[in-house]
Amino acid sequence: MLKLLALDLDGTLLNSSGEIPKKNLEAIRQAEKHGVLVTIATGRRFRDARPVALQLELNAPLISHNGALLKYAHNLKTVAASLVPQEIVREILRVGREFGGDALLSCDPHGKGVLLYDRVSDENIPLQKYIAWSKRLHGDEAEEAVHHVENLEDVLEKNETVHVSFSGTCVPMSELEKVLQDELKNSATILTTVYPLLDFTLIDILPSDASKGIGVEKLALLNKFSAENVMAIGDNFNDLEMLEYAGTAVVMGNASPELLEREDFHITLSNDENGVALAIEEFILGA
Repeated sequence: MLKLLALDLDGTLLNSSGEIPKKNLEAIRQAEKHGVLVTIATGRRFRDARPVALQLELNAPLISHNGALLKYAHNLKTVAASLVPQEIVREILRVGREFGGDALLSCDPHGKGVLLYDRVSDENIPLQKYIAWSKRLHGDEAEEAVHHVENLEDVLEKNETVHVSFSGTCVPMSELEKVLQDELKNSATILTTVYPLLDFTLIDILPSDASKGIGVEKLALLNKFSAENVMAIGDNFNDLEMLEYAGTAVVMGNASPELLEREDFHITLSNDENGVALAIEEFILGA
């Protein structure tokens, strides 16, 4: 019996316009009426995912930062948090800077979260767009949500880091990922989300004990659920571990080809065709 539903956000629950389709929202409400806990499991930082979680009025903690932080959207209560040790953050920054990467630090796990950065290269258009989007998203709270500092290394001791990220066009980010894998070994978890049509890649460097799979498992265990009680829906590589953990794994019609080829994963329609609603109806509501 399914008791926990974990939904990826971008490319899954949200359509291509970044909105929650009405049918998806209605299906989530019906799943909750059937006694299912519903959560978002996203690579977004908590503060960026919180508006959607508040809109959904979720009955479970939000799993953000690719599983590193479990936190309620409405009251900001932290359920579980994993942090990147300060010395590892310094090493990540060193490697990234040698490659020419622009780093973002996601900090403040016990509050709403703050994004710190010290430089954005002129050619890094995707990062410029992300920072502008994040500031628009948070409106009056933009300055405390996204904060420019002179030097990231100088503020490490004053901040707890949930994850470090680099973003940019696909080819240079692929090269940076290889360098980070070689340099960091097993001291951190590196997750890459690729959007080929947008020529955009996001590299998240997380605590070594963090992933969406671990985050979903933590939430399941807190509620005394087994993997067989869990359903997960996703579309990208950073969803793989939670899909493999869940007893019922569903990938979107717009998912990465490698996920669509997995015979142990069910396939639903795309995020622009209410794929989440269809999967909920099939596996939870029994339509």
